[in-house]
Amino acid sequence: MRIDVVGGGSLGLLYGAKLAEAGAEVTIWTRSKEQAASLTDQGALVRGLGGTSERVIRVQGEWARHADRAGIRTENGAGLHWLVLAVKQTDVNERLLELLDRLTDGSDGSRTPIVCLQNGIGHLERIKSALPNNRLIAAVTTEGAKRLDARSVEHTGIGELWLGEWTGNGRKPDNAEDIPLKKLISMLHSAGFASFLSNDLENRIYNKLLINAVINPLTAIFDVENGDLPLHPSRERLMRALFEESELILVKAGMAMPEDGWQLILDVCKNTRRNISSMLSDIRAGRATEIDAINGGIVMLAKKSGQQAPLNQAIVEFVKTLHPKPSMGE
Repeated sequence: MRIDVVGGGSLGLLYGAKLAEAGAEVTIWTRSKEQAASLTDQGALVRGLGGTSERVIRVQGEWARHADRAGIRTENGAGLHWLVLAVKQTDVNERLLELLDRLTDGSDGSRTPIVCLQNGIGHLERIKSALPNNRLIAAVTTEGAKRLDARSVEHTGIGELWLGEWTGNGRKPDNAEDIPLKKLISMLHSAGFASFLSNDLENRIYNKLLINAVINPLTAIFDVENGDLPLHPSRERLMRALFEESELILVKAGMAMPEDGWQLILDVCKNTRRNISSMLSDIRAGRATEIDAINGGIVMLAKKSGQQAPLNQAIVEFVKTLHPKPSMGE
């Protein structure tokens, strides 16, 4: 199986390296020529949970700007070629969509399916609009990873990966009969990832959005690790208020009411207590955040259903003042 991984961040390195170790032919497409050369020359270094082990895995790195050279078009039959999109929402722009178009253009006229690992909402619609003939697989992962340098990644938490076809037209495909997707699931299992097919990906996307909308921006605002967020009474009250507003909007949008969503938020904080959220990591590194796709996405859903989302809107503006880079939609 051939797998192109677009993005050399934490998840791109983790999935790419472990899939290569399991026997897939993996190419990791990177933003910089230096990272691509480092991966090709030295391999990807994967540090196990708790830093108890390290191993180097051979992978092929390619600079994204080389994707327009001759010879990259190949046959994409029988579910043997996949593209895993492992970049952040902020990177889903015109240049990236042009790259995806080139990488998924099969010489036999077929189009390589794309597995989308992004947080938040809105990216699937943008990709489908630009690449209408590509099959899109929505993915929700709780795997934890931290990039250490250009070629090194630490596996910080065992999670799950849920996959299912995204149609954008309300049709619910029967993933159980999907042989190519089952082949990908099998390869992911071989790589050590607990992976499952789902016919209810929209609900899973909304559930993860709810968790991200509470934890990510507030850890960024207060500059704390996940586990510290609910320990201060005033922070916990703000968490609770943001959770209640977001849950109400997402249920109106179609999310099944969680059995105890608030306790789930607290459990995630506890189980990932030493984690630095991706949004806090972005703020500390001076990068644009995914706030528009997360809390901004909830504001968008509220407007569609005629609801108000004052707290989510305030959170969006507050995070943008922490790092006033142009957002995804600007």
